[in-house]
Amino acid sequence: MKSHEIDYTIIGHDIQLVEIELDPNETVIAEAGAMLYMKEGIDFEAKMGDGSEPEKGLFGKLLSAASRKITGESIFITHFTHRGSGKSQVAFAAPYPGTIVPLDLEQIGGTVIVQRDAFLCAALGTKISMHLNRKLGAGFFGGEGFILQKLQGDGKAFIHAGGTLIEHELNGETLRVDTGCVVGFQEGIDFSIQQAGGLKSMVFGGEGLFLATLQGTGKVWLQSMPISKLISQLGTGSSNSEKEGSGGILNSLLES
Repeated sequence: MKSHEIDYTIIGHDIQLVEIELDPNETVIAEAGAMLYMKEGIDFEAKMGDGSEPEKGLFGKLLSAASRKITGESIFITHFTHRGSGKSQVAFAAPYPGTIVPLDLEQIGGTVIVQRDAFLCAALGTKISMHLNRKLGAGFFGGEGFILQKLQGDGKAFIHAGGTLIEHELNGETLRVDTGCVVGFQEGIDFSIQQAGGLKSMVFGGEGLFLATLQGTGKVWLQSMPISKLISQLGTGSSNSEKEGSGGILNSLLES
């Protein structure tokens, strides 16, 4: 199925949203809960499939829903369709601060592999499926990267990166990255998890026990602040504040 041709505007800097402009009968699909606002004429419906294969029966839809559940996403994808006349807009925002990355799938080979929480929205006709990393170490040791999502099509798709987006173009090169910082990569890139270094570096280096290794030819998208790191830092901050607060109360009691 040929993807719908949609126009878009990315709004904001550090905390972005994408506004999709639809002509009559055009549709954009999005993760459940991603919609920020929609204007007159937009109708929406939650469906189990992404709509890329309309002829797919109930079993196919259930299989697609099950694969999305495995990736940690909602089994439903929301379809937003412009039912009115003229043009109308619907906007989507990511669940945490960061950068929205517009991808023209046709220009980058028709396929991109992304982390399971990176997909935001796409033109109808984009196929969203589960992608299993062949190297089991990515799942057992890296904590990230074993179960990924594959986006396929010839239209526009939008993914989300936490913090600042970094794009690298590899030409037969190797890039080693913190495991949670990989947002996505083209199909020609080999993605694996490798030991970070010697025992001393692993224990005292502060970089984790394993690193993601990206090797090959194609584009790679990275994020400076994955949600796991953000949660960890916020938790540490709260913990420190609580300790300081408790200490302050204790000192006051002792002084009195």
